[in-house]
Amino acid sequence: MEANLLPVHEFQAALLAMNRIAARSIVAGAIRDFGSPYVMEQLLTPVLEAIGLLWEKGTAALAQVYMSGCICEEIIDELLPRTDASDGKKAAVAIAVLEDSHALGKKLVLSALKSNGMNIHDYGIGVTVDDLAERASADGIKILLVSALMLRSALRVPALRAKFSALGLCPVLIVGGAPFRLDPQLWREVGADGVARNSSETIGIVRRLLNAEVSESKGVTS
Repeated sequence: MEANLLPVHEFQAALLAMNRIAARSIVAGAIRDFGSPYVMEQLLTPVLEAIGLLWEKGTAALAQVYMSGCICEEIIDELLPRTDASDGKKAAVAIAVLEDSHALGKKLVLSALKSNGMNIHDYGIGVTVDDLAERASADGIKILLVSALMLRSALRVPALRAKFSALGLCPVLIVGGAPFRLDPQLWREVGADGVARNSSETIGIVRRLLNAEVSESKGVTS
């Protein structure tokens, strides 16, 4: 399937106009034609990131960015099937936007994880290094998903790693967001353990890590 067949410009225009009805109709039609996973990765994610970049350039208002994220979250909750987690307990996994006000990517990833039955901690947006490390420590987090849209936020990951080291902790740090897609080696440079370029990759990585943890706890070796 070709991504250019998707109604990208129409969807972006609907979001910038903060038109919930039009945006929902566009996504519903795309899902009928292409399927939910493809639409999430090739329509929702790129358009939301494009709107975030428009705000950075001063050609979109913060209200448009915020409402675009809210509308997409509503669409995801309504249109995408969700498989509830087997119980109400949260896994030792958390997601946060590090010192960044852009919640768009996190919302998509979190919704995708929930739709696959993963109940994880959501630490929100704009979380500082100190606060994130302290909350992760208190919750016993072993896998931390860190999202960043702006480069300056991505470059705070080394400070986060240092803070964890000072606390005697070593959670698996998986990073994601525009800076890490633009520079494929940036995740290594900031000291992360891995990178997820979209929600599908995130789901796969978290599953593998959780399965490895379960196997290790049971004394299973490969």
